[in-house]
Amino acid sequence: MRIEDFDYELPAGQIAQHPPAKRDGARMLEVGRHDGRLTDRLFSEFPGLLRGDELLVFNNARVIPARLFGRRAVQTGNTVRTTRVPEPTALVEVFLSREVSPDVWEALVKPGKKLAVNAQVIFGEGELTGRIIARGEFGLRTIQFESHNANTVRHHFEDLGHMPLPPYIARDDEQADRSRYQTVFAKRPGAVAAPTAGLHFTTEILDEIRARGAEICELTLDVGLGTFQPVRAETLEAHTMHAESYEISEDTAERIRKARVSGRSILAIGTTVVRALESAALLAEQSAEQASRTASLSMAGRGEATLFMYPGYSFRVVDALLTNFHLPRSTLLALVSAFAGRTNVLNAYRHAVQSGYRFYSYGDCMLLR
Repeated sequence: MRIEDFDYELPAGQIAQHPPAKRDGARMLEVGRHDGRLTDRLFSEFPGLLRGDELLVFNNARVIPARLFGRRAVQTGNTVRTTRVPEPTALVEVFLSREVSPDVWEALVKPGKKLAVNAQVIFGEGELTGRIIARGEFGLRTIQFESHNANTVRHHFEDLGHMPLPPYIARDDEQADRSRYQTVFAKRPGAVAAPTAGLHFTTEILDEIRARGAEICELTLDVGLGTFQPVRAETLEAHTMHAESYEISEDTAERIRKARVSGRSILAIGTTVVRALESAALLAEQSAEQASRTASLSMAGRGEATLFMYPGYSFRVVDALLTNFHLPRSTLLALVSAFAGRTNVLNAYRHAVQSGYRFYSYGDCMLLR
């Protein structure tokens, strides 16, 4: 299957550059997963559309200010200092991708060609430095960060960093993005992109969901820059999916098990939740098979989500999905097409374009069930 099969036309003016005035003020397109039926709604209607016995699964990852600006350091004898020449090449942009070990991160670096292994970057007034320890493909570098005062590296990220707005938001981040590019239930810092389906929820909406009788649980998947990685292979089958770390607690795993046993619908809030749940279920199945099926099918624990879901994939856990609109020719659009059928999804996208829906991270959403 070719990535060209997941294309659509979108006027640039429909790419949302700011969040809606109210967090829960988005439109929502309801899509019949099996029949493709389309219904235009508002997200504020979401709690009232629930039967009341669903299990909703949220991603509680917290976005860190992952975009850093620093200065190249130069070596003079045994001393490292910042460049004093006010030239563009003295400035360095570091966009964190994922933490590979304590204080060691993969990151996109600009200008990467100027920074060889062992090159250093100085941030702020020198309270934080980063040393490049490895070079990867497509501009990725591995950086060892070091704090030079009593604060932690993560603390310096919070002080010096900018919110990592996606590249299709053509503006600098603003103070308001510190809260609006973050879900109200965000707890675990580590993500460098928001689980955007969750951005629509308010504490009042969550209370309404509970009042309906639906159950809520959480997991953590640290969304990485790989979520925007293009498909460079000629076919989907040849594409290597990026890895994202996830963790599912024993409590969440047990709630999911009980919902599956009782036949209740499991509604994933965002594709990041789908990635975590389906990856964990597949891993649990493989573990059970290796143990001659004597092991219990437990989804709890930590793991790396590398599963690529495209049409033909059989979903093991998720029954319904709330998600924002995704980029054309993207792995996320392929995932949604696997869930609800490529024809249904592309028809829904065409309808959304014609109806003036707002797209991508700060845009409107879809409910597929």
